[in-house]
Amino acid sequence: MPLISNLGHVGIICDDFLKMRDFYTRVLGLTVTDEDPERGSCFLSADPDNEHHELALGSANESRHRTRDVGQVSFIVSSMDALRELNRRFKEEGTPILRTVTHGISHSIYYEDPEGNVGEVYYKTGYVVKQGFSRAIDLDAQSDEEIFAFSQSFEATEGPFQGAKLPVASDD
Repeated sequence: MPLISNLGHVGIICDDFLKMRDFYTRVLGLTVTDEDPERGSCFLSADPDNEHHELALGSANESRHRTRDVGQVSFIVSSMDALRELNRRFKEEGTPILRTVTHGISHSIYYEDPEGNVGEVYYKTGYVVKQGFSRAIDLDAQSDEEIFAFSQSFEATEGPFQGAKLPVASDD
């Protein structure tokens, strides 16, 4: 049995703490569950009744060095309507959208937050498609039905999940 059960949260050290707090609350709609403005820390959750925080923001200072080489911070959305609403908000806010894709298993928007960190918002499809897979979708021009049919078609052509290809250490 693995020792780790889930990802707990991601922390980002911010140059402009208030701008980042505004983006993640106003644009993405996360809830502030706790914060200490004097310390420059803020804890945010998409589901505060079940998880205190999935994202922690901290103000950069002498003792807090920026995190480097984080690939992305990803948030699950509850519906295609929510994904489309975030697409609209990103465009309205001038948030850089890097790509909008299906991974077969999900429909995703990759964006940059105000400090250039890459984020992803995605809706889980339930389809089984081997990963590192990605194809462009257009949330403005395609219907949900078209996007889902396109995504599901890759179950047959790309194959199921493959598991580990290289040796994995064990406790044995």
